[in-house]
Amino acid sequence: MRNQETIEWLLLIHQVPPKPDYFRVKIWRRLQKIGAVAIKQSVYVLPDNGQSQEDLLWIVKEIEEGGGTASLSRAVFLEGISDDQIVALFQEARDADYRKIARETESFINNIRRENNPSGSAVLKNKKELSRLQKRFKEIGATDFFHAPGREAADRLLTECNSLLRESTEQSIPRILKDVREHVWVTRQEIYVDRIASGWLIQRFIDPKAEFKFVQNEKYQPGPNELRFDMFDAEFTHKGNMCTFEVLVDTFHLNLDPVIAVAEIVHDIDLKDNRYSRPETEGIQALFSGLTLICTCDEERLTRGAAILDELYAFFQRSNTTVP
Repeated sequence: MRNQETIEWLLLIHQVPPKPDYFRVKIWRRLQKIGAVAIKQSVYVLPDNGQSQEDLLWIVKEIEEGGGTASLSRAVFLEGISDDQIVALFQEARDADYRKIARETESFINNIRRENNPSGSAVLKNKKELSRLQKRFKEIGATDFFHAPGREAADRLLTECNSLLRESTEQSIPRILKDVREHVWVTRQEIYVDRIASGWLIQRFIDPKAEFKFVQNEKYQPGPNELRFDMFDAEFTHKGNMCTFEVLVDTFHLNLDPVIAVAEIVHDIDLKDNRYSRPETEGIQALFSGLTLICTCDEERLTRGAAILDELYAFFQRSNTTVP
C-alpha cells in the first residue's frame, strides 16, 4: 500500500450518443492522448492539477457540442476502488506505452547496425525516425503521472540509439568529397534560390576553394576540372522530387539539422509544392526575390545570397539543441 496522503482526482462521467460511431472513437482517443484511465465504463479519472482540469474541460465541451452529456468533478475515493489501485492502472497503461516504444527502438537499433555505409537519404530517414521515437517518448512522459517503471528501459534504448546513429552518421562521410574539391562549378546564368543555395552549400561544406562559372548554354559541356549543377545533364541536378540542393545534401551526407531546415525551405520555393510548409519559407522567398531584382550580376547574387543563408543557418543552429 502507498504510505501517502489521500490523492485528489478529477472524475469525468460522460454519455456519448451511439451514432455516429466515429464520434465515440474520437472522444476515446482524446482521453487516451491526455493519459486518462477508465475506472468504469464512461468514467475516466486523472490526478487533479491545472493541466488535467483544462484538458478535461475541453473534452466536456466537445462531448456536449456533439450531442452528449458530461460532468467533471473532484473526487476522493473512500470505499470500493483505492488510490493504490487507480495509481496501478496509470502505471500499467504507461508501462504498455513504454514497452511498445522500447520494442520499436530496439528494432530500429538492429536496423542501424545492419546498415553498411548508409547513403545520405538513409541517414536522413534514420534521423527522422529517431526524432519520431523521441517525440513519442516525450508525449508518454507527459502523461506518466506516477513514474511507471518501464520508463527507464525505454530511455536507455533511446539514448543508445542516439549514440549509435551519431556514430553511424560520422562514419558515413563519403570519399567522393576528395574527388570534387578545388573544382570549377558551372551553372546557368540568372541564378535564383536553388542555384544560389547550392553554391553556398558547395563553398561552405563541399569545396571551400570552389570557383564558379555562370553560362548561358543549358547544354554546356564541362571542361577539365569542371562540375555542373542545376542544369541539363549536370553531375548534380534535380532527381525525382528533390531539388539540386537536396541532391547535394544527399550525395555528400550533409545531414545536419540546420542544413535540412534550409533544404526544406529551398525545396518549397523551388518546386512550389508546399511539401514542408515551414513558417520561414515565405519570408526567405521574399528576400531572394528582392535580391534578384536588385542584383543582375550572378557573382553578386551568390555573395549576397550566401550571407542570407549564413544567417539562416546560424538561426537554425541556435534554435535546434539536437544538432550534432
